Amino acid sequence: MRGRRLKPKAMVLTGYGINCDYETSYACEVAGFQSKRIHLNDLLDSPETLNDYRLIVFPGGFTFGDDLGSGVAFSAKIKFSVLKDGKRLFDILTEHIEKDGLILGICNGFQILVRLGIIPACANRYGAQEVTLAPNKSGYFIDRWVNLIAEKESPNIFTRGLERLRLPVRHGEGRFIPLNDKTLNEIENHNHVALRYADKQFKTTQIFPMNPNGSTNAIAGICDSTGRAFGLMPHPEAAISIYQYPDWTRKGRNMQTEGDGLNIFKNAFDYFK
Repeated sequence: MRGRRLKPKAMVLTGYGINCDYETSYACEVAGFQSKRIHLNDLLDSPETLNDYRLIVFPGGFTFGDDLGSGVAFSAKIKFSVLKDGKRLFDILTEHIEKDGLILGICNGFQILVRLGIIPACANRYGAQEVTLAPNKSGYFIDRWVNLIAEKESPNIFTRGLERLRLPVRHGEGRFIPLNDKTLNEIENHNHVALRYADKQFKTTQIFPMNPNGSTNAIAGICDSTGRAFGLMPHPEAAISIYQYPDWTRKGRNMQTEGDGLNIFKNAFDYFK
């Protein structure tokens, strides 16, 4: 008798102020993954466990209180902690991408990935920080729902086949700023942009609050050149069901029950079929 096919595993990191790990892990499970929450210290103690997982997720939160800046301390712990074999966890994460694994960073997780230089990693320059996520242009913490458009030319695995999304944002530091014009041109010309903020007509916009933070070119999410590492400021795990949307009671009886955010996790799961 043919055995049952094992589900791909998703590792959802936790610890030091990450506070969206439970709902992110649940979203992975709904999409089909076997998901487990793992503290960063446990991963540093036993980095070989990463080999058992196909998807690594850096969830949202306020790691180390964002005291040194969003994602700074958490990314430094990953980048500079030396493991038992002399490697760094950062090296193992880049190897994970090379071995066809996926990495997802949401909100604070996105901030961590750009600090690490895992994305955008233009011309595969992993480890060099080329963009930042600065304080919102408004000066306020923004908590609202936004419209997004997915870039069709992007190699991003997580947004394959998607066109329009509606997801929540909740952050104080999400304004996407490239290192310089050369970096921005590389990001745009090589299709690293995966998601952009949009207005009610789903046209890209720089207008607040539809662009909630003043991001350059309305950029809401980017990927590396492989499309296997992706970071975004909106929270897909907070929109996996229509019942999480603030206006679901006005949608009528024939509405679909899955939220737009679930498709991002489903695309990751489908990649391993």
